[in-house]
Amino acid sequence: MAVPSESDNREVTRRIAGLFDPQRHVREIVERSKSSFRWGMSLLPKPGRDAMYAIYSFCRELDDVADEPGEQAEKLARLSEWRKELDRLYEGSPTHPITMALLHPVKLFKLPREEFVRVIEGMESDALGKMWGPPWLNLYEYCRRVAGSVGLLSIHAFREPGPRAAAFAVSLGNALQLTNILRDVVEDVKNGRLYLPRELLDRHRVDTTSPDTVLNDPGLSDVCSDVSEVARASYDEADELLVGLSSIRMRPAILIKETYRRLFLALEERGWKRLHESVTVSPLTKLWVALRYSVSP
Repeated sequence: MAVPSESDNREVTRRIAGLFDPQRHVREIVERSKSSFRWGMSLLPKPGRDAMYAIYSFCRELDDVADEPGEQAEKLARLSEWRKELDRLYEGSPTHPITMALLHPVKLFKLPREEFVRVIEGMESDALGKMWGPPWLNLYEYCRRVAGSVGLLSIHAFREPGPRAAAFAVSLGNALQLTNILRDVVEDVKNGRLYLPRELLDRHRVDTTSPDTVLNDPGLSDVCSDVSEVARASYDEADELLVGLSSIRMRPAILIKETYRRLFLALEERGWKRLHESVTVSPLTKLWVALRYSVSP
């Protein structure tokens, strides 16, 4: 029996994708995720909302590739295929439902290809196991790829591109990603990932030889405390950059910023010596933030 060629496989994928409504496909991904980002997306006019559903789904799909169990080589191969699919998207012939849903937004909002590439690069860092006490410079680059890139794609969908909005997107991306890192320290370490910066780990003499030594080291709380100061400064910087931008167009970003700020404040209130105690934002708080910032920033 002949082995199907790569072009044959793409054609089969294209035909299967054609049986679906790509926009419904990405909308269902967003709905299943129960992400806090849903609230902000819902505030956008339909073209921007459709774009954000597709952008989120692209990032969600790649994140799943990096996080799900599997061999490193297999993960890298799947991410490499997404690079090829991105080429097909920008050539106007996508074959995957998610990139099919992205086709119109890419043209309408001029979504920059290089930001999608950066997202893939961030996921490759996770798949390669590079994130174990990275230097600050590498950590910032990681945040830029997995969070800042999403923000920079988003401001196009918000119809608020420009240098100030771009700087805001990067600052907010740092704040959100550092908040995620602080929230998930224990879970990440157990999964072989330590996103806390090497400079702080060394300063507080944290033993990073194994997950157990990290989680039991008394200096870990001091590292988290220092990282929280950087996260707080990133939120403040985002607040400052927001001045002068359209509060109407940027409302989805404002909503997610304030939702995540509540999570960050809850983490600080719990403290950094009780990292095993999970922290979440209650549905009531999320609802209050959504109502407050969907009406008037």
